[in-house]
Amino acid sequence: MDRRAFILTAAGGLLSAPFAAEAPAGKVPRIGFLSPTSSPADAGRLAAFREGLRELGYVEGQNIAIESRWAEGNYDRLPGLAAELVRLKMDLIVTYGTPASQAAKRATGTIPIVMAGVIDPVASGLVTIVARPGGNLTGLSLMAPELVGKQLEILKDVVPKISRVALLGNPANPGNAPQVRHAQDAARALGLRLQPLEARGPTDIDNAFAVMTSEQAGAVIVLVDAMLLDRRTRIADLAARHRLPAVYGLSDHAEAGGLMAYGPNRLDMFRRAATYVDKILKGAKPGDLPVEQPTKFALVINLKTAKALGLTIPQSLLQRADQVIE
Repeated sequence: MDRRAFILTAAGGLLSAPFAAEAPAGKVPRIGFLSPTSSPADAGRLAAFREGLRELGYVEGQNIAIESRWAEGNYDRLPGLAAELVRLKMDLIVTYGTPASQAAKRATGTIPIVMAGVIDPVASGLVTIVARPGGNLTGLSLMAPELVGKQLEILKDVVPKISRVALLGNPANPGNAPQVRHAQDAARALGLRLQPLEARGPTDIDNAFAVMTSEQAGAVIVLVDAMLLDRRTRIADLAARHRLPAVYGLSDHAEAGGLMAYGPNRLDMFRRAATYVDKILKGAKPGDLPVEQPTKFALVINLKTAKALGLTIPQSLLQRADQVIE
């Protein structure tokens, strides 16, 4: 069962004005693509971005060029990769996630930056206000912190007797702290005890799950983070092994074997990023283009995983699901 689950709206009209970095007539624009993940694990997002460009009349190798750089899950590599794209004189840089967007912003104050899927652009200091971001950066926000409370509610619907929930995040991601704060507020409101656990790198993930088990967590929320997304299959396997119901903020996790996910459609965000590229290449100032925020979200349920965990998903939740994996 699959239906379109993500509609983005802009806060105000998209304003057009001349921009100093606009490519000269006849020049093929060069777009940098900066991601904190590995290319095999995240090829779908780049493919969605290319698809969005094609729909707008851009054909790679003919009237547009793309230079991609991948940090392979190591956020420390992002500043160097961003600086490299600046040295290569990109006409525009598209970034995936908060750490990559921050690295690009520090690397240049003149090249336009289109961020795709940042967790909280205001809290992370990327923009002052979403309606008129100013500077050389705009794009699309995930609203991930606000969604953690909903993920906890969904988890409690499936495991109503749960009392202790582990919270797995990556403190190296600037978007982690806002998610933790919202999770703590939501947990208090739901009468749940929260157990925050950190994974700064892939080697920390196994240990975090061992701690969850030893401290008798009844389930786990996995926060939005590119490094954790890169290791989604490993995380799903560990959750299954430790028999922990898990909820995620990105559908990729459920598709990799995770129990449930609730959040925006990330591929649609990358298709939408192409519309920002088009407007900027045609002369719009990035600082005048409002940061788009999702208004509709997808619930994905992996029934195969639920059965393996011995869980019965309430019919009311199944009826609300936008995708059920069997």
